[in-house]
Amino acid sequence: MDKTKECFSSAKKSEDKGRKHKGLLIVKPNNKEAEQYIIKAKTNLKTCELFKEKRLDYKIPEEWFYTMYYCALAILIKFGIESRSQKCTALFLRYAKEKGLINYDDEFIDRITVYSEKEEKSDVDLREDARYRASIHSEDIIERYDFMMDVCKRGISQAEEIVFSDKNFKVPEELL
Repeated sequence: MDKTKECFSSAKKSEDKGRKHKGLLIVKPNNKEAEQYIIKAKTNLKTCELFKEKRLDYKIPEEWFYTMYYCALAILIKFGIESRSQKCTALFLRYAKEKGLINYDDEFIDRITVYSEKEEKSDVDLREDARYRASIHSEDIIERYDFMMDVCKRGISQAEEIVFSDKNFKVPEELL
């Protein structure tokens, strides 16, 4: 909880000093914006299909990652949270899941988690590996394609359940 709480306090301090924050900021919950993030996530999957068709394999992991990240942002804005940090986004989702505030699989949170230890890998690392390596084509990416598309579709589905629910989500006071 301490790291998640720090994401809120550091963002507030930055904003109060007139600087762009790099954390989590309380804003007004916005269902329309949450829905737009879901649309954006679905659009990313269509982009994956185009990249696969054109054999621009190196672009696909980035689309998978951002599909999952847009789902996360949709959930956060439903709570009334603006994020400018991948790390803080994942921290809040994990906190909300552990507190029973949302039903969102750990797998989806793990995929957007930024790890500092070299041995720990997530989709963030896969995205960067594909983006910065010299090759355009990757058989590894093509072999993982159907699996990852399914993961993304399941992530979108769970995010939609949260975003389109009538439940009012609030950031717990203990984080503020």
